[in-house]
Amino acid sequence: MVKTSPRPKVAVIGCGGTIASLGTSSLDLMDYPEHGTKLSVEQILERVPEASTVAELVAVPFRSVGSNNLTAADWFELRATLRQLSREQPDLAGFVILHGTATLEETAFFLNLTLDMPQTTVLTGSQRPISAVGSDAPMNLISAIRVAADASSRERGVLVVFNDGIHAARDVIKVSTLRLDTFRSMDFGVLGTVDPDGIHYYRSAGQRHAPLGAFNTLPDHTQLPRVDIVYSYVGADETFIEAALAKGAKGIVSAGLAPGLSTRAEKQALETAIGHGIAVVQCTRAPLGRVAHRQYLRDAGLISGEDFSPQKARILLALGLTQTNQVEKLRGYFQTH
Repeated sequence: MVKTSPRPKVAVIGCGGTIASLGTSSLDLMDYPEHGTKLSVEQILERVPEASTVAELVAVPFRSVGSNNLTAADWFELRATLRQLSREQPDLAGFVILHGTATLEETAFFLNLTLDMPQTTVLTGSQRPISAVGSDAPMNLISAIRVAADASSRERGVLVVFNDGIHAARDVIKVSTLRLDTFRSMDFGVLGTVDPDGIHYYRSAGQRHAPLGAFNTLPDHTQLPRVDIVYSYVGADETFIEAALAKGAKGIVSAGLAPGLSTRAEKQALETAIGHGIAVVQCTRAPLGRVAHRQYLRDAGLISGEDFSPQKARILLALGLTQTNQVEKLRGYFQTH
């Protein structure tokens, strides 16, 4: 008698988003956030019974909201949930987090910097509600479960699985409002692919990541300092920089003009902020390329945002500020993560 191997065990955590949405009709691809309804994670799995053939699934309710309404407090609570499940169910092969696409990349990056557990964590979602004709929700769910259950996914950091691509949380960004191939790792490409015959990896993420990131020992009740993003454009002045400081910002990310420049008025305001002990990271609004370590940045005390998007630089700076306000140490986080 041939013995069959037991299916790997994967926890599926529901956070809401489009993948949990029912539209007002099968052609509702736009108005469902305001007029549709949200499914629980158990209901999502019931609508995709094929998912249970891939792994033994454990449904874990968490949130049922659009990801535009998540906060840093939700991130820490989600992290605490993952860590608790890891401790209590060490036989879990991995986790799949069902998440809205609007801020999926930010949640993934936060977890990539702060998780300390061995299991694989995968985030996925969908561009079309699960009720829509041609929805990408079922296949994205199944693909994410396959990746989380696969032993070759271990120690690769937090992953984003979407449209058959496997992305590093550090690199991936959302690039399209409506297209199904919305998540791209612009400069470096996917880590691998989800194909019919298996999970195939072609490269590894080179920088520090979960479970060995610099912030994996932070308490789950940590409150992040305020960090704001200021967007550059022709004629931009000090208005939004001063507004951020007035609201108590401890750090500012400049989404500057490519290759990492601000206007004269912004530059003066940022230098003034640095003089008052505010950490400033120079990024670019361009979707490709890195901000090089120019002489001016070093001399003025700015931190190069490397190739991070402004929204990811904001997360890394906020986490860094929980440990230090020394510019050189903060620069080190950007160079190693």
